[in-house]
Amino acid sequence: MLDAALRLFSRHGYRATSVRDIADAAKVSTGNLYHHFPDKESIFRTLLDEYRAIATSEANPFYRALRGGAFPDNIEQLGYGARDTVRQFRLYMRLVFIDVIEFDGTHIRDFYSNINTVFESFIAESGGGIEARLRPGVSASSAMQLVTRLFINYFQLELLFGVAEPFGKESTEVVREVADMIRNGIARRD
Repeated sequence: MLDAALRLFSRHGYRATSVRDIADAAKVSTGNLYHHFPDKESIFRTLLDEYRAIATSEANPFYRALRGGAFPDNIEQLGYGARDTVRQFRLYMRLVFIDVIEFDGTHIRDFYSNINTVFESFIAESGGGIEARLRPGVSASSAMQLVTRLFINYFQLELLFGVAEPFGKESTEVVREVADMIRNGIARRD
């Protein structure tokens, strides 16, 4: 039922998808669907909760790259992890945009308001290793979130919205250039 709902919501939106549509796509009766979920919004919320769980699980390529590398030395791996995450979980990511458009972001606010705790746990696990690799005054949490948002947003443009080469060049070149700019800055230092 949830797989059917995910496909329908991500393709048609929340309001344009009926409970009957979900039941038909899942090949169950509407009564059976209501036995598991009290209403359509609870199905939508359950899918967003699944996405929240995926975001911090080993199933998520970006999460694996974040856990497996030494930030900021692994910026390229984070870029490719972001690409693979968008590819693998694109339908869930579409739900975020649907939530923003159809619910004014009601459901997803909690996800983003608590994201800092995920990064703080990585920083704590590093035992000071991340901060030691950053220049003085740079917030490790802000740096990790910047890299995350940049690469996730870039690959959402490319893979969710079909914008071919959003920066006007092949994505591997973009990942390499962005990693270099993050590591070395963009302003000339004389």
